[in-house]
Amino acid sequence: MEYQDGPRLPGHAPAGARTARSRRISKPQVTVPPSLAIRKRIGAELRAVWNAASLAKADTALAKLVATYRDTAPKLAAWLEENVPEGLAVFALPEHHRRRMRTSNPMERAVQQELKRRTVKVRVFPNDAALERLVSAVLVEIDEKWASDTKAYIKWECQDA
Repeated sequence: MEYQDGPRLPGHAPAGARTARSRRISKPQVTVPPSLAIRKRIGAELRAVWNAASLAKADTALAKLVATYRDTAPKLAAWLEENVPEGLAVFALPEHHRRRMRTSNPMERAVQQELKRRTVKVRVFPNDAALERLVSAVLVEIDEKWASDTKAYIKWECQDA
């Protein structure tokens, strides 16, 4: 039997015909990541929250930010509402300690660079246990170095500075 699109193969419906299978398959949900400009804007808005002068001002800025995204990006608003207040705990510290304590990036960077330096030399690990042993040994070394170091990351006695 010939159709406009060509011969009909046994067990196949003609082109354009709806089959039971095509009705069951729904259109996939496509999630598009936000553009770089949107991510930069949200980052700047979050920095304004974390750079606030006091906890009350940070809470106000956060509430305003959440309200901004409540209708347009409800998942982002819910995430901000749930997770950002944990980062505001730094406001309980004296003002001169906040800058160092609000992020652990410098410490994380040092650890990650050392782990990368050590693991790149090996390249291929025979198994996961070998990788875990090397990483554990490096982390123990770093911990011992930090524990024995006389230079303090934060000097707590300068509360009045």
